[in-house]
Amino acid sequence: DLVTFIRTETGNDFHLEVAAYPEIHPQAKSAEADLRAYATKVKAGANSSITQYFYNSDAYFRFVDDTHKLGAEVPVVPGIMPITSSAQLLRFSDACGAEIPRWIRLRLQGYGDDVESIKAFGLDVVTELCEQLRSVGVPGLHFYTMNQSAATTDILSRLKGA
Repeated sequence: DLVTFIRTETGNDFHLEVAAYPEIHPQAKSAEADLRAYATKVKAGANSSITQYFYNSDAYFRFVDDTHKLGAEVPVVPGIMPITSSAQLLRFSDACGAEIPRWIRLRLQGYGDDVESIKAFGLDVVTELCEQLRSVGVPGLHFYTMNQSAATTDILSRLKGA
């Protein structure tokens, strides 16, 4: 409704980006309903979207393919969340519905309270995810920094060197 309202009132004066959930919005009635809701936002006039963060690139690729089949063919910018704290990541992901792959959860648990190992592991995992996404030509990357820019800066430095 908001996209429709803005387009009705202001035409194309604004570039509108909407939310996207590659792993399904936590309050969606079903995966299909979530895809239809996204397609409705795009067809109402959204120019592009930014996803919830994810660590499984297959979920992103499937989402883009599925939404294109519904005629929602706008750029979908992947949301990226650097891993800096195991407890914070688990808590935040549980609250917003972002999945943490089992292998990542197990590695994080294995590090216990070793903050430096968690940060180093997180830097490797997220840099690799970004490289994978960039290799197929995603329209950009959106970083959720959570007011902690150091991890994002480190990832960007690695990507620049690649």
